[in-house]
Amino acid sequence: MKQILPIFLALALLLTGCTAVSTTESASQTVSQVDSSSQAGALEGVSESASQPESTGETAITITDSTGAQITLDTRAPRMVAAYSSFAESWLLAGGELCGVTQDALEERDLGLPEDTAVVGTVKEPNAEEIIALEPDLVILAQDIAAQADIRDVLENAGLACATFQVDTFEDYAFMMEQFTAITGREDLYQQNVTQVGEQIGDVQEKASLSSTRPSVLLIRAFSSGIKAKTDDELAGAILKDLGAHNIADDHPSMLEDLSMEEVIAADPDYIFVTTMGDEQKALDYLNGLIGENPAWSELSAVKEDRYVVLPKDLFHYKPNNRWGESYQYLGEILYPELFHEE
Repeated sequence: MKQILPIFLALALLLTGCTAVSTTESASQTVSQVDSSSQAGALEGVSESASQPESTGETAITITDSTGAQITLDTRAPRMVAAYSSFAESWLLAGGELCGVTQDALEERDLGLPEDTAVVGTVKEPNAEEIIALEPDLVILAQDIAAQADIRDVLENAGLACATFQVDTFEDYAFMMEQFTAITGREDLYQQNVTQVGEQIGDVQEKASLSSTRPSVLLIRAFSSGIKAKTDDELAGAILKDLGAHNIADDHPSMLEDLSMEEVIAADPDYIFVTTMGDEQKALDYLNGLIGENPAWSELSAVKEDRYVVLPKDLFHYKPNNRWGESYQYLGEILYPELFHEE
């Protein structure tokens, strides 16, 4: 359900510029303890890229991660540790099993993990010792999380294979899933969780393209101590761009560092979208704490016309994976109601 914040809150907005087997006594925690053509083209590009997985024997497979590194596995059913909940889910969608995950996999997603799946630290502080103790065949890491980039050398020096991915767009997700399903040999799951999703996205984009208008938007990421304007360098911004919206921050790059009230008032965007990072309630409490300090914002079109929207975290902060189509549909219905709510 779309969450539309009351107008009084909007006044606040722009005031601030594998089954686990532990081999050590300090065993890990366990789960019980704690666009149509454009999307088709994107998928075609993934399949035809030089990084397409290669079979190097009856069971061995070589994949490529987001850094361009190639990793060869000698098994189609590797013991796998995922240090990011989204990647844990993606691996399961590819037909794999997990022997270890980070805490966020338990808090953010209902993955139905076995109770003896090891918990190897947090997404921002993965525990290298606990990962090594599991003796996994492959560790999946997030490229854009500093602690995970740092831990890769430690794990590889211990003899573990690591693959690092960065997923900001559907195309990124499709690339990663191509690697994962190549390992598991489950092309059917690629069709189900990628190809069909891409077709859904294409349908949404085709419908959006019928609009004669290009709505202007302001996209803001809120957290417990501040807010920032965002563009297409993150999930929601990339989808908004794909759907033909014009992000006012593209015209005012200074907004990315300092959200200027004057520039926002002058641009008067048709929509204001908010994503929250970290504790959602604390992020919204921060916004609430700014209420009333600048009444001029009540005159913004997005405020007066109830076009101020807090986007759901499961579709726009956490990577939606096989729900990317839902993310596109969600925004398409808001931006172009006359097209998406036709009788």
